[in-house]
Amino acid sequence: MGRSHPPQFLLICTRMNTMNLVTFAVGTMLLLTPALAQQPDAAQKERLNILFILVDDQSPFDLKVYDPDSVCRTPVIDLLAKEGTVIDGAHHMGSWSGAVCTPSRHMVMSGRTVWHLPRRGIRGEKQNPLCPKDLAEQTMAAVFNRAGYDTMRTCKRGNSYKAANNQFTVVHDKVMRGADGKNGSAWHADRVLDYLKQRESENDADPFLIYFGFSHPHDPRHAPEEYLAHYGAQNRSVPSEPAENAPPLPRNYLPAHPFHHGHPRLRDEVNVQGVKRRRDPATLRNELGRQFACNENIDHQIGRVLNRLEAMGELDNTLIIYTSDHGMAIGRHGLQGKQNLYEHTFRVPFVVKGPGIPKGKRVQGNVYLLDVLPTLCDFAGVPAPATVEGRSMRPVLEGKQETIRDVLYGVYAGGTKPGMRCVKKGNYKLIQYDSLDGFVRETQLFDLSNNPDELLAAHHVDVVEFLTGNDPKRHQRNLATDPNFANVRAELEALLLAEMQRLDDPYRLWNQPAIK
Repeated sequence: MGRSHPPQFLLICTRMNTMNLVTFAVGTMLLLTPALAQQPDAAQKERLNILFILVDDQSPFDLKVYDPDSVCRTPVIDLLAKEGTVIDGAHHMGSWSGAVCTPSRHMVMSGRTVWHLPRRGIRGEKQNPLCPKDLAEQTMAAVFNRAGYDTMRTCKRGNSYKAANNQFTVVHDKVMRGADGKNGSAWHADRVLDYLKQRESENDADPFLIYFGFSHPHDPRHAPEEYLAHYGAQNRSVPSEPAENAPPLPRNYLPAHPFHHGHPRLRDEVNVQGVKRRRDPATLRNELGRQFACNENIDHQIGRVLNRLEAMGELDNTLIIYTSDHGMAIGRHGLQGKQNLYEHTFRVPFVVKGPGIPKGKRVQGNVYLLDVLPTLCDFAGVPAPATVEGRSMRPVLEGKQETIRDVLYGVYAGGTKPGMRCVKKGNYKLIQYDSLDGFVRETQLFDLSNNPDELLAAHHVDVVEFLTGNDPKRHQRNLATDPNFANVRAELEALLLAEMQRLDDPYRLWNQPAIK
């Protein structure tokens, strides 16, 4: 359809001779040139914005998105899932440190595997020879800075990748785990809102990458009172009896893990404020209430930022990823922390919404957090650095394939060596433990299609069934010694060794050939 012109404009054009018309056109262009120069380039204006949201210490099973029985209220995350795609098989690969956050966040930033980071937890080794010395220049913010993006970050400070964090143009990092707005999750949201306000005031049309991180729900879980009250939880003390509205114990709760986890004096297992060494129902239900209160507060803060993006007209052109740096136990399997390889901790929540992302869909994915950087590059049309070892999730997010890999490897080697290893393929998962100088050597085999909570023999004890209200089926147990699954165990043990070799794992378990 042609554009209509006012009568005065048509009359002027009709009366002009050829020379006058040329003169008029040239003059008009000269007058318009300064104004045109101030207009944002159309292609630049349409480039995809990115909002990457990362919380600290959250199990996917905290959320209704992953556990419909959860009492945790997160309406904003629920809406993101409804309007986007949920990945059921998202993992963090593991850690060579008790501070699991550290390698996890290195992997997010660099797209590299756990043993190819600047450090790998080997005592006395200052620089990992399997990692480029200039890796920070190939990390998330550096890559997007070069691509013409405005980059901003807020998150906790410490147990992260400082050299990569410093690549962001705007950085507001601080540990904020207080219950009030000035010292809690609202502080991180305020930094993002301030940044968006500044962009708007400056008419900044560059695409943005915002790394929106939180310090919670990592302990100490000091949540606002209005959220605590809903979950019957207290910040400063533990009630002698659980409140009536306290969250129930998880289905895979145990009063103690069946054997030692292999990391003596591990802070997360013995020194968390409000828990310490206690694993009684009152303590853990109170702590779960605090965790859920922190989650709900985070959800509210995310909503504030999304509302602002919508008001600015930026929301529909923004790719949003919501995830955590790793999962968390809080009573599951008798554990408290993040230094294990059960599904509640090895897996992470992962919800994606944005242009081209199917709505209301779930995919298995089989992804790692180290796949985040190549995924962002793929969607933004930015070449991924040669240092990246992860894979783009775009094919699974766009519904073109169900997974991006068949086999998943996990490690925890932050305690006594070699520690824990796991491997997953299809419905089956193998976990092996080799710690405390050989005192702990255990194997677990799970059919996750029939035993998604990884229930053990200890979960079949009457008192545990009474406390959890869960009635496990006979087949919901460790299958490692079941002769009917001997071939599955052998296959997974071979796969585990192959993955350890492929990924340059510097250790071997008791039942594996030594490194030559």
